[in-house]
Amino acid sequence: MAHEPKNLAGGYGEGTVDTVLSVGDVAREAEAMARSVSREEIAALAKGAPLLSLDGLHAGYGAMEILHGVDLSVGAGQSLCLVGPNGAGKSTVLHSIFGFTKISGGRVSVAGRDVTRLSPSEKLRDAGIAYILQDNSVFPDMTVEENLLMGGYLLADVGKAREAAERIFARYERLAKRRSERARVLSGGERRLLEISRALIMDPKVLLVDEPSIGLEPRMIDMVFEILADLQKAQGKTIVMVEQNAKRGLDFADIGYVLVAGRVALAGEGSALLENPDVGRLFLGG
Repeated sequence: MAHEPKNLAGGYGEGTVDTVLSVGDVAREAEAMARSVSREEIAALAKGAPLLSLDGLHAGYGAMEILHGVDLSVGAGQSLCLVGPNGAGKSTVLHSIFGFTKISGGRVSVAGRDVTRLSPSEKLRDAGIAYILQDNSVFPDMTVEENLLMGGYLLADVGKAREAAERIFARYERLAKRRSERARVLSGGERRLLEISRALIMDPKVLLVDEPSIGLEPRMIDMVFEILADLQKAQGKTIVMVEQNAKRGLDFADIGYVLVAGRVALAGEGSALLENPDVGRLFLGG
């Protein structure tokens, strides 16, 4: 079946897999293929005015700078997946957007508003950015309903949090059936659903999702990506994710970035990166 050319910023020579690549090999080869991706290329992938953008972001932890001038643009209702070798700075991008890092240069903007210096609470309450943590973050001794209500801790009116929780229970029967049970009894997939749902209590515009498939069996991974697809397509949420299963993440996302050593090495439509032989060789298992 013929494929139309994809929108892809950059390109590399063809390659084949003759040996199993170590983590170090992947990092070295990825760095060797890195190129400068222009802001114009980045902006074009957002299909117009971006909802969320990073402009020349320099960020890290303490005295250690991890991101070295990262540009990012994603439009309202789009999804973007970050892939790359270990230590490339993928999760640091999410941390920096939400306010968990030291930002030494550049800007984070939402709908044209500079939100760089807002605290995480202000990012959630005032800028509509929610962060779904990589680690298991449910409170095991609280009920499912109590966990959901924790997502509305910034709301002045508890009634609004309860209304939001009821909307979520109406949407996700799996959670509704367990609303009065302790969260410790949930399966891995149900805990992930609860973590995503808790982030929805504040009705954010942007969801930062760190490793949505981590630790889940295949059928639960399918469920989680179906939920994320529904949030994007039916509710218009903008999603920026880091996903260890690069093939699954790029297949899901409208836009893909390859991050190498704290810089954007390659950017394109998710489907285009899936077809790129070097991306396949280094990150997709061949």
